[in-house]
Amino acid sequence: MNCEWCKAANAVETTCTVYWELPDGSRAIEITDTPGISCPDCGMEYQPENFIEEIEDQLMLIDTKQIAKTIPYEQLMQLPKMLKRNYFKF
Repeated sequence: MNCEWCKAANAVETTCTVYWELPDGSRAIEITDTPGISCPDCGMEYQPENFIEEIEDQLMLIDTKQIAKTIPYEQLMQLPKMLKRNYFKF
């Protein structure tokens, strides 16, 4: 797998902890065990665009008041949605 940052071919899939600001800007949360990519050559850990979109869509569709300061990725993605889809995504 190629690293999106340095283009090295040694990047690997991993899980990591990320910090995300809620859509309303009220606070940030810690999301643990988030799928990502890690590159041993440049040291970057990042989430591919598809995971970023999944997280952002989920945060737009759920009641974020239910989320504690820290939440595992799988638990976040399983929270019930208040809307069927993200109507703000054009």
